[in-house]
Amino acid sequence: MPRYKILTWGCQMNEEDSEQMALSLQERGYQPADRLEDADVILLNTCSVRRKPEDKVFSTLGQLRKLKARKPNLVIGVCGCMAQLRAEEIQRRAPHVDMIVGTAHVSQVGTLLEEVLQRRRLMMRLELPPRKGAIVTDIPQRKIDRAPKLKAYVPIQYGCDKFCTFCIVPITRGRERSRPTQDILDEIKRLADRGTKEVILLGQTVNSYGKNLLEGRVPFARLLQLINDIPGIERIRFTSPYPRDFRDDLIHAIAELPKVMEHVHLPLQSGDNEILKAMRRLYTVEQFEEIVQKLREHVPNIAITTDIIVGFPGETEEQFEHTLEVVERIRFDGAFMFAFSPRPGTPAAQMENQIPRAVKQQRLQRLIELQNRITCEINAAQVGRVFEVLVEGPSQKDPSKLAGFTRENKMVHFTGPRELIGQIVRVRADEAHLWGFYGSVLEREPRGRP
Repeated sequence: MPRYKILTWGCQMNEEDSEQMALSLQERGYQPADRLEDADVILLNTCSVRRKPEDKVFSTLGQLRKLKARKPNLVIGVCGCMAQLRAEEIQRRAPHVDMIVGTAHVSQVGTLLEEVLQRRRLMMRLELPPRKGAIVTDIPQRKIDRAPKLKAYVPIQYGCDKFCTFCIVPITRGRERSRPTQDILDEIKRLADRGTKEVILLGQTVNSYGKNLLEGRVPFARLLQLINDIPGIERIRFTSPYPRDFRDDLIHAIAELPKVMEHVHLPLQSGDNEILKAMRRLYTVEQFEEIVQKLREHVPNIAITTDIIVGFPGETEEQFEHTLEVVERIRFDGAFMFAFSPRPGTPAAQMENQIPRAVKQQRLQRLIELQNRITCEINAAQVGRVFEVLVEGPSQKDPSKLAGFTRENKMVHFTGPRELIGQIVRVRADEAHLWGFYGSVLEREPRGRP
């Protein structure tokens, strides 16, 4: 049988896109290959949020040039965000690529592959949905007959309308479009029937879901309630919400719906209002902290994580210090922290007063050290606490142990029998680390919210 290999860079949406590509190929009789050397088709699903994953893609394409010299019938495709943004450069630097497929067409790679095999010439599909108009109906046709899995990503929204000055997503994925509510519910019901216990709802600004639906706006909090009522689903997560759209009804949904987990990933990006304005983030530090305060008031023990960019163009040392002060004040459970990476085509890439790389790296290191200390302190204070853990399988750190995540999205490693995999168990945290806990199993299948 012909075989395929998909290499994925980037976010959860990219991972879900890769699964859709795999399903499209499997429909045509392709089977996954363990090694690149065994594949007849190799697809690179790419990310353009930062420069590093783009560099890795070009490096990988250089390696694949040698493989294709040995296997001239090998089909190589570049898909996703980088394909959408840098198609001409990919053609120039990697003429051995056979397919360049943008974000709106990743689920069609099976059909496009057939055209490549028939015509033996470069196949490109880069069209994005229109950016104007109140109603957007061209939602990708998803394949929902997926293999059984314990946890599953479910996109509820595509694209973005926020146009932050540093972000490439509106260019690579188009304007914001919400999937019809019933389509989402039908997919999750089918997942539940196949044994899925946890769904992670995906969207660039996930809590603005529903504003362009033909059937009328369905608030994100209402969608959570509808999913909460689906039998078999035990856990609901979502990422990433946008602070300006984080309304009180969502806070109440997190507090009141037992299947919605006590974890919110809320991107701050900067702790200085002038920098937030330059980023076009449409909220202030004070508004962000008010959301955090409400979440902690209504949802005891909630874990809050974030994204932060340092070294944005024009950021002064004083403005960076403001970010450190906010991080110290809020005390996030964890953070994804980055030095600003200029993305071609974004306004921030053209701004004056670009920060030298050495300064950005020095600021990033200071922020990482601060946040790591806070994370360790928060985790250490929870030693002895009993958590609900969905057991995912053997620990990658130590295969003799099992591992899973708490409702607060903290990893726990513990000793237990293999039959616990797929179950929800109660685990006491015995030892804290930056990444989570080592613990001991107390009992199985708790009922209700702890």
